[in-house]
Parts: sequence; C-alpha cells; structure tokens
Amino acid sequence: MGSSTENRRPSADEALARLMEGNERFLRGEARSAAITRETLADLAKGQQPYATILGCSDSRVPPEWVFDAGLGELFVVRVAGNILAPEIAGSLQYAGSHLETPLFVVLGHEGCGAISAALAAKREGEQFRSRVQLLLASIVPGLPDVDAQLTSEEQLSRAVESNVRWTVRQVLDSPEGQARAAEGRMKIVGAVYEIETGRVRFLPPDEYTMPS
Repeated sequence: MGSSTENRRPSADEALARLMEGNERFLRGEARSAAITRETLADLAKGQQPYATILGCSDSRVPPEWVFDAGLGELFVVRVAGNILAPEIAGSLQYAGSHLETPLFVVLGHEGCGAISAALAAKREGEQFRSRVQLLLASIVPGLPDVDAQLTSEEQLSRAVESNVRWTVRQVLDSPEGQARAAEGRMKIVGAVYEIETGRVRFLPPDEYTMPS
C-alpha cells in the first residue's frame, strides 16, 4: 500500500526531479516494467492525479511517457505538431491546471522538428503549404528568430526549435490563467528539447523564456 508520502501531491521541483530521473533511466535502458496490475487499473479508474502536464509535439519519435519513463496516470499529455499553443490546446492546459492541479508544466520540443522546419521555410522563403498546415505554421512563425545565414541548416533548425519552445512558454506565462497561477505560486513551467539521436531531454534555463528580438 502507498504511504502518505507517496500519495502526497509533489511540488513542482519534485515533479521536475521525477521527470529528470525518468529520462536518466530511459537513457540507461533501465526503464521500469510496463506490466500493469488489475489493482492499478482499478485504482486509476477512480480518478487521476498526474504530477506534470506535458505539451509536446505529435512526432511519433517523441512519446513523453517513454522518454520520461512514466507510468499510467503520471503525466497529463497534450500533443500537437510544433508544440504550439492554440485555443484548444490552451483549454486542455487550463483544465490540467485548474481541475487536475498539476504543479509542473513542460513545453517539450525536439530536434529535427518537421513543423519548425516548415515554419522556417515559410518565413524565409515564403513557401506555401496546404491551408490547415499553413494555419498551424502561422502559430510558429512569430516566435522564430532571425537566424544567422552563416549557420548550417541543422544549426538553424536547432536554434529555431529552442526559440519555438521559449515562445510557447512565454505565451503560457503571459496568459491570464498563467499569470494568476504564477502569482499564487501554484505553477511552474519549463521548456525542454528532446534530442532524438541520444534520447536525452535538455531543459532550458528559465532566464531564456523571453520574447524573440
């Protein structure tokens, strides 16, 4: 049976530590067993109490539950191409904050993101895509920096991926709900980038969550 300490809702810092520890297990190839007991399923059927909310990309190579070695009921995950903050996404995040009261929010981008690459092409070269894809890219382009043309295409994309994560974090922080919860000290939000080739999640320093110049 779980102790009172195990059942206690973790703080934002404790939740972040759990994610980091889970990613380290994933990197070492020591992920916890995926076996789920009937008792666990029955307990989860009564309700959920995830310790973190993850806003990630839809890319099939970046499943948050895997890269953080998290089990059922531990993460509230919202996935959309380019990890953007559209109205429907904001509604899901508001639900996580107000109803589930998750103490930690993570915006998880990833290296080699196709949505960010397309947004760069739209911004720099005026490339056009199908109408609904174009709408999605319109949510990304404002957060992209003016990338140094001397950089390689891989370096440009890497910088754009980080900039997009910071842009989404900033949007959440600047929302009325984000400001209210931050003022109450009830929410911590961090940005991170998943390195597909290594499996490592790289968390961005908090002082980087600024609007692009």
